Amino acid sequence: MQKNIIGWDIGGAHVKAALVNQCGEVIRVIQQPCPLWKGLAYLRRTVAAILAALPEHGDSHAVTMTGELADCFSDREHGVRSIIQTMKDSLPANRLLLYAGSKGFVEADKVETRHYACIASANWIATAELAAQRIERGLLVDIGSTTTDILLLEQHALRALGYSDYQRLVTGELVYTGIVRTAVMAVTQQAEFNGQSMGLMGEYFANMADVYRLTGDLNEAHDQCDTADGAEKTPVASARRLSRMTGYDFAESDWPLWLTFARGLKDRQKDHIRRACLRQMQRSAAGGRLTVIGAGVGRFLAREIADQLELPFKDFNQLLESGALDGSVDAADCAPAVAVAYLARAVG
Repeated sequence: MQKNIIGWDIGGAHVKAALVNQCGEVIRVIQQPCPLWKGLAYLRRTVAAILAALPEHGDSHAVTMTGELADCFSDREHGVRSIIQTMKDSLPANRLLLYAGSKGFVEADKVETRHYACIASANWIATAELAAQRIERGLLVDIGSTTTDILLLEQHALRALGYSDYQRLVTGELVYTGIVRTAVMAVTQQAEFNGQSMGLMGEYFANMADVYRLTGDLNEAHDQCDTADGAEKTPVASARRLSRMTGYDFAESDWPLWLTFARGLKDRQKDHIRRACLRQMQRSAAGGRLTVIGAGVGRFLAREIADQLELPFKDFNQLLESGALDGSVDAADCAPAVAVAYLARAVG
């Protein structure tokens, strides 16, 4: 009989974990902030905190990662090796599997240097592989706090052009924009403000979490990263940070001005992702309408894009036996962690 399994997604800013039981039901998902660039001690503490928070530990563990290029590592190989060793120190090594993308799973004690390139940043493959098993044809759009993955699925298979970060940035399947950590200046240098088009300051005064706090789209449970100025995470504080991008003195009485500005910045980011979606849709061999599958904490944008393009939308949670949990963080928010747990169950 299959036993409980925990899927782990080790990122550069967050760690996500999903507990799946022997019946294939998602019992609990957890997302914890983890500034990995500050050192591996943060990863060890975060893993320990997640284990303590789970109602019951898994009988086995499956790990995928994207954090191997954090600043504390000299290169990708160093990052992969260090994360694997940290997870081996934190979890039972004899019940630990590493996800190596198209190569499948490798037992922790059998990982060799030749596996590192496949293990690095493979979490998106896990999500796409699970989705492809459960839907014949679609466009998977996983919008997270930092990045967006846009992946074509046809004939129950992932149709990826690129596999490394470099290749995927070239192909447009990886768009380096997200709804929390991305700096506003990385989304646009030009915006509509106060009735006219203007340039914005190229300073890290605000991030996209400030935008989505004003528009009301950001779930507080997903708002886990520091603000640009270290100040509070209120709509007023967010509007003040956004005002610095314009050089226009902040006044709370100008609230309609700040809200309009935030909505315009949201539209800029959404349009960037929409154009990237159209690029991948044009590759579809079958033509016709694709179902947009939304995953990640920013999938509300994927739903809005699907509506704009008049395409059907399916939430990643709808692909699972149980995914829309009662908690503030659900399975679709942590899709790679959930996916790697499901895929590991299938291999026994």
